[in-house]
Amino acid sequence: MQNLRISLVQTTLNWQQPEVNRTRLTELLAPLAGQTDLIVLPEMFTTGFTMSPADLAEPMPGPTLAWMQQQARELGAALCGSVVIEDEGYRNRLLFVTPEGEVHHYDKHHLFRMANEHEYYVAGQTRLVIEYKGWRILPQICYDLRFPVWCRNRDDYDLLLCVANWPAPRRHPWRTLLLARAIENQCYVAGVNRVGEDGKGLDYSGDSLLVDFKGQALLDGPAGEPFIKTGLLNGEDLKQFRSKFPSWQDADAFELTDTPVN
Repeated sequence: MQNLRISLVQTTLNWQQPEVNRTRLTELLAPLAGQTDLIVLPEMFTTGFTMSPADLAEPMPGPTLAWMQQQARELGAALCGSVVIEDEGYRNRLLFVTPEGEVHHYDKHHLFRMANEHEYYVAGQTRLVIEYKGWRILPQICYDLRFPVWCRNRDDYDLLLCVANWPAPRRHPWRTLLLARAIENQCYVAGVNRVGEDGKGLDYSGDSLLVDFKGQALLDGPAGEPFIKTGLLNGEDLKQFRSKFPSWQDADAFELTDTPVN
């Protein structure tokens, strides 16, 4: 497993203006050309966390996917983040695009009912592991982070990605859960959150983090400020730690099921 360079993009988002956000991100990402392997954008990075999918949803494929394919090709790095997509209903869909144009997608499973997200979007039912440059990557979206069973490492991933629009009043749980998921799953975790105020008046502090398998922060930028930071994931360090401290071998065996337990 080779080392992996990963760039976290903590940024403001123009409310419900996809073209404006794509144009601005094109300028922000340009210096990363040839400098990284994977670029992570926030949840709903073209619109902000919107409950207006009827007005903003894109088809699959659509303009944002085309933009991501172009950016991945020009920058020489995979690009990921979530977008509002219409596909048998409206989806909060994470797109993962490689420099070769390969596309993977994951639909948010846990919809944030406190914002009535479940009334506007269809929940995804499939847990996805992506293989990229020898790394096994589990994508998650915002509220998914609160559910350890869904995030559980079944000895099938090395890096958990979580993209978010996680409001500032709940920044402590966000930071704590990122560390917890890394420790319990013996994996690297990258959490990317937006900053600024959205069209509903909610404030976002960012607190984007890159965390190692011991729960130690490798990247931790200033709260409330945009930044782009690149960190290095060491595959050999992860392999050695799992070998020396194989707690994953003692994990309880169970399966996800929709059948109620009496």
